[in-house]
Formats: sequence, structure tokens, C-alpha cells
Amino acid sequence: MADPKGFLTTGREVAQTRPVGERVRDWNEVYVPGSLLPIISKQAGRCMDCGIPFCHNGCPLGNLIPEWNDYAYREDWSAAQERLHATNNFPEFTGRLCPAPCESACVLGINQPAVTIKNVEVSIIDKAWDANDVKPQAPERLSGKTVAVIGSGPAGLAAAQQLTRAGHTVAVYERADRIGGLLRYGIPEFKMEKRHINRRIEQMRAEGTKFRTGVEIGRDMPATALRNRYDAVVIAAGATTARDLPVPGRELNGIHQAMEYLPLANKVVEGDFVAPPITAEGKHVVVIGGGDTGADCVGTAHRQGAASVTQLEIMPKPGEERSAGQPWPTFPMLYKVTSAHEEGGERVYSVSTTHFEGDEDGNVQFLHLVEVEFVDGKLTQKPGTERKIPAQLVTLAMGFTGTDVENGLVAQFGLELDERGNIARDADFATNVDGVFVAGDAGRGQSLIVWAIAEGRSAARGVDRYLTGASSLPAPIRPTDRALTV
Repeated sequence: MADPKGFLTTGREVAQTRPVGERVRDWNEVYVPGSLLPIISKQAGRCMDCGIPFCHNGCPLGNLIPEWNDYAYREDWSAAQERLHATNNFPEFTGRLCPAPCESACVLGINQPAVTIKNVEVSIIDKAWDANDVKPQAPERLSGKTVAVIGSGPAGLAAAQQLTRAGHTVAVYERADRIGGLLRYGIPEFKMEKRHINRRIEQMRAEGTKFRTGVEIGRDMPATALRNRYDAVVIAAGATTARDLPVPGRELNGIHQAMEYLPLANKVVEGDFVAPPITAEGKHVVVIGGGDTGADCVGTAHRQGAASVTQLEIMPKPGEERSAGQPWPTFPMLYKVTSAHEEGGERVYSVSTTHFEGDEDGNVQFLHLVEVEFVDGKLTQKPGTERKIPAQLVTLAMGFTGTDVENGLVAQFGLELDERGNIARDADFATNVDGVFVAGDAGRGQSLIVWAIAEGRSAARGVDRYLTGASSLPAPIRPTDRALTV
């Protein structure tokens, strides 16, 4: 146990954010650099090293949280990063982007503020990079087997790194011009600076992983040709079919999917554009969807100089405490104020969009909405609550419905889909096509980054066993796992 009295004597402290007026003028991460350094060891000391560490169950990766908390408390950062990497390929990603289901499962969180597991995690890995403790782990020998990974998001990268380290020759195919998937172009720079991705890619290159950008399997290269070229294929292409809003006026200019809007802002930061083709500058912006992607749109609009930002959510406003239906240690749906929400804008709950109104040039100008409520278990419009709000840029951030079947990848491989529109797979993450596996959102459906990494690691084990007859690679989850799923 780190500090036997730590949970009694030390209160919860988290990373400090930079002043709003400062951070909305740049794209750097919102946190004050170094703000965790003076407090993180004591925060790690709040961990009780429980006899049954429910945080392990809360984390799909099965992170060894009490162990690296103990090392962090003792400031043995080298040992801490070793235990951290034992279960997680990319803790600097999860430490910044994961909603931390581990903290929701923290035993201390039953009646006190939970341990700041996420902050400890990111502090350990950042210190490891600063100390040059993160080294390439090239395999001692090659297996002679080849694997193609389709998609370079967290699931694809995790699978590729595990398989490369197992001795297989791995090539990652990415349809975008840079590696990283939604980590690169879907996550704003102010949430995670892309230098964190870049140095992981360099580590993987040093280990032997090959990367092929600008190649979309199913369009630029037939899926069958890829299957014939490699001994195994891992599909980690995500669940990229966005949910649309089929209401009158949807065709007006200025209404975009979030994943049409956010990547362009990231490309500005990358230096591809001086100004984004789609911008919020001087406009009344409406974001439809109350989740993390919606919050990303809110923060991006603030930095582009929007005249106003309004975020709409069809569901009621969540409570600030656990409901009876979401008891500890499950992940509760709570009211959350992200850094983007701290920066301004209005959040409106229990409303539904009825239609859009445009000007004579076909540009959206107003959004018409109505309040809704649950009646007999169904969302029903409340008469007399209709109104309209200014909307010159609308982003749709309502989630994703499943795998992209339009690019030909599913049909060309001959893959079967499950009842939810995802690629079907068995307990080894194998599809109905011999030698073809699936990991991440493509098989699971829209989920969290921590689940994607866990799926990539688990699928790698299935591929390794398929190629060699056995595998010593860890498999934190199975496709049937639903316990504590968020």
C-alpha cells in the first residue's frame, strides 16, 4: 500500500487548466504544463491497494493500477512506467482522452472523491518520455509471417505493435494522409497534441512496423488483393458511418457532420491550411449532440471565433450524483463540464430539431426545435414549446451507426455483419473469412479509446495464435465481454 493514511489525509486534486481567455487563442492542450508534478505522488498515495481492486474491472485493459500508484507514490517512475506499459501500449492517449471508468469503479469513490487514476497515469508516461525511458522493443527473431492492419486508430496501432513485437512483419494501411485515424483528425489539438502520436509512430517504425498512408482498402486497393498478399488481415477501420438527421432543410449549406468539421481544424494545426474550409468564425454555431464529440465541436468553435455556440441534446440533463440504476462500480451517466464547456456557450437539454430554415442563397440561418419529454417510455414533443434559434453553422455529433459498407471492404472480403451492423467475429476476434480478424469499433460498435486498445491487443493474440498455433500475447477482453461496458 502506498500511504496507509493517504485516503484520509490527502484530498483529491486534479490538473490545473490554463485561463480561458488564454487557451481559446491557441490550440495547445488546455492544462497548465507541469501542474501535476508537485501533487501527483501524494495523489497516488490516496490509493488504498484494495484486496479486490475494482479499478481493474472498471478498466477494459485490466491496468495494474494499485501497483503503479504505489511506484508513483514512491517516485520510482521507471518501475511505474514498466507496470503501466505491461497492459497499455499508449497510456499517454488514454491518460488524456479516456473518461476513466477505472475512477468510477474506485473503491474509495463509494463515499469519497475517487483516486485521480487518469492524472497519475499521464504523469507516469510523460515522465517516462522526458527521461527517455520509452524504448523501441524490436523482436529478437522474425516469424516469417506477414500481417496487414487496416486502420491506424488506437485499435489498429495496438494490434500492429503487439504483432510486430511477436515477430511478425506488419504493415498498417490508413486511408488518410497521416497515421492516427480519429486520434489524428477527430480529436482536437487542445485535448491531445499530436506530438504524442508522432513519437509513438516513430517508436513503432523503429520496432519494424510499416505504414502505408493514402490507401483505402476496398477503393484504392481491392480487399482480395490484400488478403492474397498477407498471411492475415486485421480490420480496425472503425465505425465511421455517422448518424444523420433527416429533417426538412438538411440539404442547406452550412450543415455538416462533426467528422467533416473537426478534421479540417486539425489540418490547420498540421499546417495544411491557413484557414479551414469550414469555419465558425463570426457565426452562430449549433452543435447537435451532447457527447464528447459535441464538446470537441464546441471547443473548436470557440477557438475559431464563433459569435455564439449552442449545444443541443435530446435527452434530459443528467444528474450530478449516481442514480439508483447506475450503482457503483458501474460507469454512471453524470452531468459533466468539460474544458470546452468552461469556455462558454449554452447547453440545452430535452429538445429535438424539427427543421432548418435557410436564406435565398441556400445557406442555413435558423434551427427550429421543440422540447421533448418521456411519456410511457417514449420521447414525445411538448405542444407549444416550438422555437427557433440562429444557426449559421450546424455540426451533427450524434454518434455512429456502424461500419462503412460503401467503400467495398465488407463486400469484397465477403464479411458477415451482426444485428447491429458491425463486422461479426468469434471469441478469437476472427471473422467468417479465414485469416481475417476485426478489432475496435468495426467489430464492437462506437466505443471508447480504452476499449479500442484492449480490442487491438486481444485481436493480436487471436492473429498470433492463428499464425503460429499458440500465443503468449495478453488478451484483456473477449468480444462477448459486456461487464462494466461503457
